[in-house]
Amino acid sequence: MPRMTAAAAAVEILKREGVAQAFGVPGAAINPFYRELKNVGGIKHTLARHVEGASHMAEGFTRAKAGNIGVCIGTSGPAGTDMITGLYSAIADSIPILCITGQAPVSKLHKEDFQAVDIASIAGPVTKKATTVLEAAQVPGVFQEAFHLMRSGRPGPVLIDLPIDVQLTEIEFDPETYEPLPVYKPRATRAQAEKALAFLLQSERPLIVAGGGIVNADACDLLVEFAELTNVPVISTLMGWGTIPDDHELSAGMVGVQTSHRYGNETFLASDFVLGIGNRWANRHTGYNLEAYTKGRTFVHVDIEPTQLGKIFAPDYGIASDAKAALELFVEIAKELKAAGRLPDFSAWAASAQERKATLQRRTHFDDIPMKPQRVYEEMNKAFGPETRYVTTIGLSQIAAAQFLHVYKPRHWINCGQAGPLGWTIPAAIGAATADPETPIVALSGDYDFQFMIEELAVAAQHKVPYVHVLVNNAYLGLIRQAQAGLDINFQVNLEFENINTPEIGVYGVDHVKVAEGLGVKAIRVTDPNELGAAFEQAKKLAVEHRVPVVVEAILERVTNISMSKTVDMSNVTEFEELATEPGHAPTAVKALKV
Repeated sequence: MPRMTAAAAAVEILKREGVAQAFGVPGAAINPFYRELKNVGGIKHTLARHVEGASHMAEGFTRAKAGNIGVCIGTSGPAGTDMITGLYSAIADSIPILCITGQAPVSKLHKEDFQAVDIASIAGPVTKKATTVLEAAQVPGVFQEAFHLMRSGRPGPVLIDLPIDVQLTEIEFDPETYEPLPVYKPRATRAQAEKALAFLLQSERPLIVAGGGIVNADACDLLVEFAELTNVPVISTLMGWGTIPDDHELSAGMVGVQTSHRYGNETFLASDFVLGIGNRWANRHTGYNLEAYTKGRTFVHVDIEPTQLGKIFAPDYGIASDAKAALELFVEIAKELKAAGRLPDFSAWAASAQERKATLQRRTHFDDIPMKPQRVYEEMNKAFGPETRYVTTIGLSQIAAAQFLHVYKPRHWINCGQAGPLGWTIPAAIGAATADPETPIVALSGDYDFQFMIEELAVAAQHKVPYVHVLVNNAYLGLIRQAQAGLDINFQVNLEFENINTPEIGVYGVDHVKVAEGLGVKAIRVTDPNELGAAFEQAKKLAVEHRVPVVVEAILERVTNISMSKTVDMSNVTEFEELATEPGHAPTAVKALKV
């Protein structure tokens, strides 16, 4: 039997589980593992500037391509606690990442040794499993189990904590005979699928709500096939955006209290049956007024996690199933029903959804200086085509992006939906670009998100990771300011100051162009909306030429209220800006405005 260190065995297992890329920051307690990364070989490594950044890079890497599992590595103590935010983001959105941390020697764990912290207990609530390995011979089994857990059922992250002496201990391990454990995923039965579709057959105005579970299951083609067979409109959740192209005749927009379309909400409120697949009825989708969301319609809910069924409200029928397995049955049964002439004719209903899509639009075309954010997204639609993958986190910038941008493919909208940590965008974009360098990436940040982990730009400069980063700057915590309005305050959300080193930017404070250039990337500042298009084209060329990120900073008006519900009620969304009343008001809408 071959003998090797436990750390070497762990690296061998990573390779045999399909890992070819890791992100991390070395340190004393994890250096034996890094030695084996070097000696064993076969896994590329990107050195992050912050360990939290490494965890977000791993998540972006997972999200960009089906089958990927991102790996992040850090030393003992604060490295692990820094990655807790990344683990939370991953588990909240059902994203598998593996976090590997170093640890003090086993004999010192109870002695308050330097940087010795019980990271397994800390990480437990935000992982599928967190383990401190106390016996070197258990390392292969713990890593094998980790990949089994990450892939089985509802996907999610795992943390493995390796004391330094465990890493260094030699064990018997034969990598040539290693095999991954079988993956478990619940599957709908034929009877369950037939009962679900019986609700559809009884309805007059059905909708499909397509969630991120369809993306995770790599089942978007099946979703589109099922929608086309039945002629049922599709509402995407924020995590499911891209499951059906925005310009498809059955795409009915998004629903919710923030990241929603006027036409999406109106179509939903007119429906009488909803088939939710791979979604979790998140509160930004349903709102807190569940009566408004549920009254007058029946629900079937399909989700891979049994405990999700009934968690927010009780569906009329629930199925615990992987989205792909369920959709395969739905397609099979729909074909049989169509052949037998038993599918209802939903064409008038589907046409009404498209009529709303053509008439209920928000205005994007404004010539104001400082510019309105809506115009930025209009120009982004012009500059970045259907192959673009967008990466963003939270804030008014993200909410407006979901209202105005267009997504045409799965995994082309990468957004941390539930956790929403500021600073996520830059490292996630780096991870996504590393996973799929052929797909053009456009990251989007407000000024505060951009500043949270701005140091990770140097990682992209060092490792030659090009992408375009659109930075909308209003020197405000815009979403928090808008939320505070309901409390009649405007407190501690203003970022404005006069920068003594860059007086020409007025009260916009941080000179993002200088900072970005100091970190080794290119940057362009734009103050006139009519110059945005040229700036985006220049950014694309600079990214290709220099192989680094290119930041395009758009200087916005200080205060803009983006459409959302003041009462967290999807039936009561406030429109703060002028609506589109003529085609020139929304020239890049996915469907030409009908007046």
